[in-house]
Amino acid sequence: MSRATNKPIYFGTFLVTPQVFHLTPLSFALFKVNLKPLLPGHVLVSPRRVTTRFSDLTQAEITDLFLTVQKVGRMVERVFSAKSLNIAIQDGAAAGQSVPHVHTHIIPRKQSDLDHMGGSDAIYGMLDGEEGDIGNHLQERASRKNKFPTMDNQERKPRTEEEMSAEAEKLFREMDYMEI
Repeated sequence: MSRATNKPIYFGTFLVTPQVFHLTPLSFALFKVNLKPLLPGHVLVSPRRVTTRFSDLTQAEITDLFLTVQKVGRMVERVFSAKSLNIAIQDGAAAGQSVPHVHTHIIPRKQSDLDHMGGSDAIYGMLDGEEGDIGNHLQERASRKNKFPTMDNQERKPRTEEEMSAEAEKLFREMDYMEI
């Protein structure tokens, strides 16, 4: 479906319209929000309507959300040469949700990609830990606008706005390719 929209798209309180690479009537997929993706290709799919809890979604929103997750997941798996996917929803603050807007993480996986961290289940600790705190990353990025970037000494380096925009554009083209 077309990426163009006349209406702003929000992820929680954050305007993300330029970062959206796939749009349906009820859902969107975005790449740019993940300033520091847990693994390459980590994307989010979210309903267009801002709502905190999965149980607050309508039947139509749930159907559209999961069909979008399936479609985007296929594309991400192909583009990032993955063998599997982690698909996760942190439903509420007690479950680790850091942005009060339902969202589904799609994380492409490769054999032995997290062996250095104790194995494939390490992804769950990453989602629940600081590296998975999307709300904090968004707040940091908003506070750094028009300032010199800070250096991150951890192994995962923050990507630039240009890198994230280019990646969103690439994924948008890939979604179009799948529609043919």
